[in-house]
Amino acid sequence: MRTPLLLLTATLLWLGTTCHSQQVIPLYEGKAPGSENWTWSEQEYSNNSFKTRVVYNVVKPTLTVYLPKPELATGTAVVVAPGGAFHILSIDNEGIEVAKWLNSKGIAAFVLKYRLVRSMTENPVAELMPKMQDFKKLDEINAPVVEMAVADGKKAIEYVRSHAKELDILPNQIGIMGFSAGGALTLGVGLSYTAANRPDFIAPIYPKTDIFGPIKVPADAPPAWICAASDDQLGFAPHATALYDAWIGEKKIAELHMYQKGGHGFGMNKQKIPTDTWYERFGEWLKLQGLLKKLRPSNWEKQFTEEQIAEFRRADEERQKNDWAFLSRYAADNQKLTAPKPNENRVVFLGNSITEGWVKAQPDFFANGNYIGRGISGQTSPQALLRFRSDVVDLKPKVVVINIGINDIAENTGLYNPDFTLGNIASMVEIAKANGIKVVLASVHPAFEFPWRKEISDVPNKVIRFNERLKEYAQKQGVVFLDYHSAMKDSRNGMAPDIAEDGVHPTLKGYQIMVPLAEKAIAEALKTK
Repeated sequence: MRTPLLLLTATLLWLGTTCHSQQVIPLYEGKAPGSENWTWSEQEYSNNSFKTRVVYNVVKPTLTVYLPKPELATGTAVVVAPGGAFHILSIDNEGIEVAKWLNSKGIAAFVLKYRLVRSMTENPVAELMPKMQDFKKLDEINAPVVEMAVADGKKAIEYVRSHAKELDILPNQIGIMGFSAGGALTLGVGLSYTAANRPDFIAPIYPKTDIFGPIKVPADAPPAWICAASDDQLGFAPHATALYDAWIGEKKIAELHMYQKGGHGFGMNKQKIPTDTWYERFGEWLKLQGLLKKLRPSNWEKQFTEEQIAEFRRADEERQKNDWAFLSRYAADNQKLTAPKPNENRVVFLGNSITEGWVKAQPDFFANGNYIGRGISGQTSPQALLRFRSDVVDLKPKVVVINIGINDIAENTGLYNPDFTLGNIASMVEIAKANGIKVVLASVHPAFEFPWRKEISDVPNKVIRFNERLKEYAQKQGVVFLDYHSAMKDSRNGMAPDIAEDGVHPTLKGYQIMVPLAEKAIAEALKTK
């Protein structure tokens, strides 16, 4: 019903990063083994020299769950271990922000709060900094807790795998990534494991690796993605390269990204240098491992390969930069149209994918009725307004049928503002009247939810309220109001699967309901003075 490039504008809206509410899961029942006598409690601190929120004095290890939208889910999961020298956790820059990016790729993320060395003051960063002047001594302080932290990492993998079904995860696609001390934890998990807690891949980011002695690569070592900066202030760049050499030396899968600049702890920070996009390289590697395939691809996505969809995406992104309203979509077709004959009742249908799909579903209806379809998938009212002259006025129709607004409610091009949407439609009506074109204003079709934007709430009522305003406006302007909504709604004020398989785009049966309604409205418009 829709061409690849045109549908992409709506389909690519999956890139939104809104996450579901987060669940916090204790890793152990009761007190964690080895720290039963710890009596202090977890704290947060933000006013520090690192200029980021940190967590310290973790006693009860937890996982905070970040799940992707179901329609994006790949079945891949990543446990994320923030860094902080086993004294603090950089919970945002190396934890939550990473999790949200992973969600945007359809990956379930689990931010791990692992046990830490106790901080004796309320300023854990200031307390830590002098210790970092002597790494040998710091390693001795950390050693007992490192063992516990690695155990927490293994327990996290075990929990996610044992709850894979309920978390919508594939048990053989569970990895762990970590930063600095979290990278060391990640390596510790990747060096020694059981079947229950073996990670399917590891991603140590600027890790400290010498705390485990010489690296002994397991016979069934998981694939590794390693990243660091050459100018790491803590001197961890050689740790990353040594880890890569060890993995490659044993002929295990590994990829290393060593940036010239970035320092230590770049995480999700933006410094206007290549490290700003390290996570995109990680995403490319995950794709190479076959870990980014959707569990439930849409019917449209099933028609194409990943490479084709990626090409559609690149083309659409380029077009969005240069032709936001997609004026080029019908430019050649418009040039081929001859001027209408004196008594010709030419009609233009302006809209989105519903209109575009109608032309393809019932081409004879358009050809026999002298109707011209000018629908573009995913479009909103400002885009339709921008192309109103080229796709409507210049074609010199007697009537224009305007069916736009559903994608405004879906927030395809920004937050929904009914006043803004109605204003754009009013501008189209005014332009049409000024050019002697009679107007049919079509209601927004029923919808219960949007497959590509399921987080949009209260869709049925938003549609109903907008249609009420649209009808009132049409009556005040003396233009014909075409009510698709009343004829096509179901008990939920959406559309039933037999007339709209995905609840938004009509099937042939749905279009057949629309035909007599449209013909009646056009006939009525032609009679108006």
